[in-house]
Amino acid sequence: MFHPGRVIRHALCALAGLGLAAAALAGPAAAEGRIRIAEQYGLGYLPLHVLRHQKLIEKHGKELGLDVTVEWVQLSGGAAMNDALLSDSIDLGSAGVGPLLTIWDRTKGNANVKAIAALNSMPLFLTTTNPTVKTLKDFTDKDKIALPAVKVGVQARVLQMAVEKEFGEGKFDALDKLTVSLPHPDATAALLSGSSEITGHISGPPFQYQQLRDPKIHKVFSSYDVLGGPHTFNLIWAKEAFRTKNPKTYQAFLGALKEAMDVINADHSAAADIYLAQNRGDLDKAFVVSILDDPDNQFTVAPARVGAFADFMHKVGAMKNKPASWKDLFFEDLHGETGS
Repeated sequence: MFHPGRVIRHALCALAGLGLAAAALAGPAAAEGRIRIAEQYGLGYLPLHVLRHQKLIEKHGKELGLDVTVEWVQLSGGAAMNDALLSDSIDLGSAGVGPLLTIWDRTKGNANVKAIAALNSMPLFLTTTNPTVKTLKDFTDKDKIALPAVKVGVQARVLQMAVEKEFGEGKFDALDKLTVSLPHPDATAALLSGSSEITGHISGPPFQYQQLRDPKIHKVFSSYDVLGGPHTFNLIWAKEAFRTKNPKTYQAFLGALKEAMDVINADHSAAADIYLAQNRGDLDKAFVVSILDDPDNQFTVAPARVGAFADFMHKVGAMKNKPASWKDLFFEDLHGETGS
């Protein structure tokens, strides 16, 4: 059974520990054999949870003749992730497509941040407790829509794309005034409690599926409908300098990530055990497995429809530079994949 209070306590403990974790990770750029990785909440980060739990980076490092020290921190939202990367507090940041495109555009020609790989393709649901909301036009100023990073995160961009489709060309930001930044656990707890000003939430697995188990909550849209099919949700990225100065560490990470994908895709039951071991909470294993069994949730390093996000963000002025293809956004290690 889901307990909102426990989710809030878990989130607050994670956030309270963030200052200590960030301080521990702060410092000069990593040397070969050391890697500092930031992850977020949810099943979208399962590949990172698997390689962390199974110590796959360390394993692949040893195969390359390198002892790799891996340090982890948990952040919430793409804006915090990008700030940490640019301040050299972390080496690898992970978040949604929107924050990747923002930092790629911002650092093009200097730090040259690019994606190492996608982490998955997953739908994002807009859910609500407001029974009168059937479409986006039904939201009023009395509603608040939670998402991890206002105007920056992938959830924020999906909302803008959906709004423009429904409200008309150029009106993509019509509901931005209703959005508030909240970590997924906090927003889920607020929505389920029914006593918060939060009446809507755009999240991802497992949070959206938890919410829809409550009869008071219903789905307004899926991002797969907005984008016209499956799309990348989360990715992981780094500065060009990290890859250049730490080739073996980088290679160990990428090899570990691909092995983590294989572990997930080969055995959803084992993957669910790892997720639950890495994420303390009240989810039951059968529920997690059911989400992993859903064919809409795919774990792959290959990007999907990243170009559609880039086209939209460039059109609305959120990006100065427009990538010619998805390969402009990724280091060449991934260019042999079939992506979009």
